[in-house]
Amino acid sequence: MGNISNRLQIKRNEIKQKISDKKGKIPKIFLLIFLLCVGIFVLLVSNIILLCIILLPKPEGVPTVTQVVTDSAIALGISYPVQSADSSAQYVEPEGETLIFTDSSGSEHEMTINPNAARHNYDVSAYTINNNRLSYSDAGYMSRVGIDVSHHQGKINWKKVAADGIEFAMVRIGFRGYGSGKLCEDRYAARNIEKAKAAGLDVGIYFFSQAVNEEEAREEARMVIELLKGQTLELPVVYDPESIPDDVARTDNVTGEQFTRNSIAFCEEIRAAGYEPMIYSNMMWEAYKLDMGTLKDLPVWYADYQAIPQTPYAYTMWQYSENGRVNGVEGGCDMDVQLIPR
Repeated sequence: MGNISNRLQIKRNEIKQKISDKKGKIPKIFLLIFLLCVGIFVLLVSNIILLCIILLPKPEGVPTVTQVVTDSAIALGISYPVQSADSSAQYVEPEGETLIFTDSSGSEHEMTINPNAARHNYDVSAYTINNNRLSYSDAGYMSRVGIDVSHHQGKINWKKVAADGIEFAMVRIGFRGYGSGKLCEDRYAARNIEKAKAAGLDVGIYFFSQAVNEEEAREEARMVIELLKGQTLELPVVYDPESIPDDVARTDNVTGEQFTRNSIAFCEEIRAAGYEPMIYSNMMWEAYKLDMGTLKDLPVWYADYQAIPQTPYAYTMWQYSENGRVNGVEGGCDMDVQLIPR
């Protein structure tokens, strides 16, 4: 009987232990279920709020975060890539009129047009070319064709040049060495000026500059004035700063601001001596070096070998070819057209 009583007591204890174990497990299961439900609820609410933000109309005048960042960047002149709807990168440029042009090597560039610069009003469709001789004619302007030469063309028969229809010549009078910095007279300058005038051509001259500051630019101008010796010119004296793409040059690190100041310094000296100054440029120089707004009062001899001039800026002469063929000149020479108001 005692054994039976003991066994019953053991059984009761086992049952109580099982009940106690079950009571401990039930709250844990409920806790897990509760936390899972809370997580699902939070996720659903978040998605609903996000969907409402996207779909509901935004009040007028309230910028988005992207607009605020973009507008601030533009105000500071900052450019940066942003993603469009098609996920392709777009380049955000500062405000301003832009132009895409092609350089002499065929590469494309984008420039911001200087709003302070003088603009031309030519109708580029009014240009016509016949046997590499360019002409222009509209209600406001007519044109004449010319060449520019240096000692590279050797001895020129200027009577044959005139007979071939060439009406003016731009003669290189001198240059500064791009390595040495030495000032040099073009060895055919005096002959070219004399013979071209004698053949009935109007003559202007240019100086190939490698000045690194205003003083050197003035020095170049004084050399030009000395070489001219008071001669009368029908066309301007041109300041011709150029890059040396295939060699190291003393002007490689000269800034656009300095080139602009050099241009002004040279032209001031030339004007003071009684000659008309002019500057030579091309699209790369107008886009990235010269400040065409600061130089807006100076006439421009513009170089561009595309079918039509790409510049938006004012110019009075266009060097349109570097491989022209003219009787009296051995080999090729640069061809130019001058636009003359009617």
